[in-house]
Formats: sequence, C-alpha cells, structure tokens
Amino acid sequence: MNSIKKILYITYDGMTDPLGQSQVLPYLAGLSKEGYKFTILSFEKKERYERFNKTITGITDAAGISWVPMNFTRRPPVISKFYDAVRMKRMAFRLHRTQKFDMIHCRSYIAAELGLRLKRKTGTKFLFDMRGFWADEKKDAGTWNQDSFIFRKVYKYYKKREKEFINEADHIISLTEAGRQEIMKWPGYNPAVPMSVIPCCADMNHFTLTSTEDKLKGRKKLGLPADGLVLSYLGSVGAWYMLDEMLELFAFIKNKYAEAKFFFITHSAPSLILSKLDKFNIKKEDVIITEASREEVPVFTKASDVNISFIKPVYSKLSSSPTKLGEVLAMGIPVIVNSGVGDVEAIVNKSKGGFVIHEFSADQFIKAVEALPGLLQLKPEEIRGNIKEVYSLTIGIELYSKAYKKIFESN
Repeated sequence: MNSIKKILYITYDGMTDPLGQSQVLPYLAGLSKEGYKFTILSFEKKERYERFNKTITGITDAAGISWVPMNFTRRPPVISKFYDAVRMKRMAFRLHRTQKFDMIHCRSYIAAELGLRLKRKTGTKFLFDMRGFWADEKKDAGTWNQDSFIFRKVYKYYKKREKEFINEADHIISLTEAGRQEIMKWPGYNPAVPMSVIPCCADMNHFTLTSTEDKLKGRKKLGLPADGLVLSYLGSVGAWYMLDEMLELFAFIKNKYAEAKFFFITHSAPSLILSKLDKFNIKKEDVIITEASREEVPVFTKASDVNISFIKPVYSKLSSSPTKLGEVLAMGIPVIVNSGVGDVEAIVNKSKGGFVIHEFSADQFIKAVEALPGLLQLKPEEIRGNIKEVYSLTIGIELYSKAYKKIFESN
C-alpha cells in the first residue's frame, strides 16, 4: 500500500464476547499485517470486561490495534440502546476529529447508523458489514413483538435505515450467498454497490484436526467413557437454537445406541436443558453439560463422534452463518444439521461431512439415525480439506482485503 489507511471499526458487540474473540480480532489482526491501522470502538459487558480485558489488550497491542472499550448499558430496555447510540456517536466523532479515518467499518445495524452519518458529514468511506438481517431477526425472534405499537415502529424504522445502508454503502458484506441473493431482490438494493460474501470463518490453527488421541483426551477430561457413541452441541441454547428438537433426535438415537451420551458445551444455564429431559424420557446421567473457554472448546468438542445443531429456519436466517459449523467441520467432526439456514445445507453437502434434516419429523429423525454408521466412518482430514476454501480464516482475511482495496480504489 502507498500509504497507511486508518480505519475505525465500530461494533455494538464486545471484544471480550466470544464472537469478538473469534469473529473480529482474528480478521483485524490479519489485516493489520497488510498495513491497515485499526481503532476498535466496542461495547463491553462489565463482567466479561473484568474477566477478559487483559487478554484482549494483549491481542490488540500485539497487532498494533487501538482499542476503545465502552460500557454496555443493559437497562432500561430500548432506552438503554438509544443512550448507548448517543455515546457511540459522540466517541466516534471525537476519534474521527483526531484520527481522520479513511474508512468506517461497521459491524451490523447500530454501528451502520453511525457509519452512514459519518460518511454523509465527512465523506469517509463506509463499509456495511451486515452480519445478517438484524431487524428481521428481532422480529422473527419475537423480541420486537409486532403486536406492540412501539416495536412495530422500531422495526419499520430500522427497515428504512437498512434500505439506506445498502443503497449508500461503499461496500456490503453478506455472511451467506443465500442472503446476498435475497438482498438483490429488495427494492432498495443498489446494483452499483459491490457486495461480497464472507462467512463466519474458523481459525484452523486453533480448531485443529481431531484424532483418536484427541478424542480419548477430551473424554477423559469430561469423565466420558472411552467407548460408545458421544454426541455434542456447541453454543448457547434457547432463542434460535432448537433444544427440544435436538433432544428428540437424541431420544431416537438412544433407541438404537443405548450407551449414547449427549454433552453440551455451553454458557447457558444447565437448568434450561435439564428441565426438558423428562419430556423425552432422557436420563440425567446420559447428558453432560459444561462451560468452556475458547482454549477448551476444541479439546472438549473433539471428545464427540458427531455434532448436532438445529436452528430455526425462519426468513432472517437466510443471512445466518453459524460460527460453530465452521469450527466443528474444521476439526473434521461430522454434523447433523437442518436446512433452511443460510448456506448450511450447501456447505455440509460440499464437505460431505454430515447429514441434513429437511423437517423435524419422526421420519427424518429415523433417517438421521440410519445415517450415523456412515458418518462414523468419515475421515476427519477429508471433511476438513473439503471446507478449507469456505471457512479458512486466511481466505476470510483475503476476501476482506479485496473488499478494502476495491473501496479505496474507487473515487
């Protein structure tokens, strides 16, 4: 590069959150090596900041990244978000006055509001890193209940803003090809604005290829038997993640594999899972629940033979790229997933590393059980090899780099 480009990266998520550590910092650290100078403006939850701020500071300092953490406000609902938005605006404009950023990289909609405002006022380049159909996710989840006058207004407001984002951005990032295709159908879509597809990639140096030794090591740590079928689930439960359907599938599996165990790697309250067991006649001793740090996640996940993940196949999930899918496939662990979520079905079929359920029915669950012997015979190195071009962090950094160059080449 002829000159160092200064970029303000704005996100309402925290760098101390799991996604900040997996889906922001690795990319920015990689891009920093290409000569970009980043300042991150993020919002941090108090308890996570106190626990992980030194870890994040170590990462940002090593990469030459400036980090400006702000306190995330939880209460009161809705009003707290407007309060944080005002604080975000003040800080961003203050930083821009001193730094004169060449581009604002905005993660999702709240940040994009500010990025567009800065572009309109200062002419700074604006990258809309969409991360999904946020307003529709809130609607689909019921968080913005459309029976409420207030939430109908909020939804309509952000749909209007969404149209402005995609029309005035210098570049758009979609997590999925399915999402990109849908955006191109929207009335507000501007074909003159370039759009790239970059999924939630996996750090393959962290999520390394599994082995028999790794499996035994993980099972020993978790107190699982060395033999017998072990299924895993990675991530939070509730909201989008279909716990009932996953437990129902496990009940079907138990009919054929009596010694099977199902373990959850999650920060969610164990009671959310345990309270559902009786409904499916699952014994408590057949379910293991544990928390894990980022360092422990691959160790524990490798204890399993197959990973299960069901996500609600609603409209907004066309734009969803589950982080866990890339991480699990990178380790060479086969998966059982459902269709109707972003590019999940296409990626799993391409990887030849799993079974895709098309509806949550007894017939499909039986077919998933019947597919298990084949899944257990799959070679981890082949699964990993087949998804490198999709989920490799190196590829993801390259795609961001191409998007940046395209932005700065345009006038």
